[in-house]
Amino acid sequence: MRIPIIAGNWKMNKNPAEAVDLVRALRESTADVEKVEMVVCPPFVALTAVKEALAGSRIGLGAQNVYWEEKGAFTGEISPLMLKDLVTYVIIGHSERRQYFGETDTTVNKRVKAALAHGLIPIMCVGETLAQRESGETSTVVTAQVTNGLAGLSAEEVTSIVIAYEPVWASAPGAHPPLRMPMQSWRRISARR
Repeated sequence: MRIPIIAGNWKMNKNPAEAVDLVRALRESTADVEKVEMVVCPPFVALTAVKEALAGSRIGLGAQNVYWEEKGAFTGEISPLMLKDLVTYVIIGHSERRQYFGETDTTVNKRVKAALAHGLIPIMCVGETLAQRESGETSTVVTAQVTNGLAGLSAEEVTSIVIAYEPVWASAPGAHPPLRMPMQSWRRISARR
């Protein structure tokens, strides 16, 4: 049986003190929530403080990105080695990363493989733009993103990945068509063990 996942990507919001306040309030307000997996993904600078504030809770911790190399001259990137003892999850291929930072299905695939190799659970994001939706390309775009993002992975590896369908138009301010989808439609593609 699949367990629903609710994940909050805090994007570029909250300093460490604000992040701790938010996660403490979240812990309190979700204490009775069952049968759902909860994950928060604060900015990198708040990960350590949030990890400490989450100690003993059922809320998981994730990073907002990961690079595919373990170390080197990659200014501003975060390696899987830097994250593996800090978080459980990592968002990969978010639409903003694709739009503003040139992420492609190929780099998403490299990041997914690096995350898996270091015991991190990838939350691989897929979704179409409003223009693609309006021109009937949703299925083609999303299928290509999933297929290319999972290229070269074993069946066992695929069962460890979370696919997050979040169409670009659903999270872009002012870009919503009349029919709206939830901000995050997270779904594990395999049963939890």
